[in-house]
Amino acid sequence: MFIQTESTPNPATLKFLPGQTVLEAGTADFPSADAAAKSPLASRIFSVDGVTGVFFGNDFVTVTKADSVEWDHIKPAILGAVMEHYQSGQPVMADGSADPASGHAEHSGEDAEIVNQIKELLDSRVRPAVAQDGGDITFHGFDRGVVYLHMQGACAGCPSSTLTLKMGIENLLRHYIPEVTEVRPVAV
Repeated sequence: MFIQTESTPNPATLKFLPGQTVLEAGTADFPSADAAAKSPLASRIFSVDGVTGVFFGNDFVTVTKADSVEWDHIKPAILGAVMEHYQSGQPVMADGSADPASGHAEHSGEDAEIVNQIKELLDSRVRPAVAQDGGDITFHGFDRGVVYLHMQGACAGCPSSTLTLKMGIENLLRHYIPEVTEVRPVAV
């Protein structure tokens, strides 16, 4: 098994590509070791000292490290954990805990049509691009022209995430949906 690694715009995050499917559908975010209990793979990666976050996409695993740790010291252990997991035959997610949902928050009411347009633009234009960088951005809410987005994986805590939100996503949404006036990040 050959696992490729790629840097991301976030220096605290690396993207690992195991060469096989990680999640069939959707994404999974594990911002802590406790949250990783429902995934044998995430639990195994969190056993490496210095790991502070794990995120799964369709064909990648994004790992975030503590600032006090160097990649040179923990990258071999992470590669080993991923390889051991795939050789073990265990599932990526424990039985019944796979969530094939889109990751977007539900929204109904008078703004439902606008929200559907926002989600469609996020799914078609934004999410594929940020997945290339090892992250995901999901819809969290819409209130009086302000779109609230949740940033995950490499996007969470990335130095360029504010620029991505304001100059990229906000401009895109405002161009196609005149009701959108601003985009803000939200911590979940």
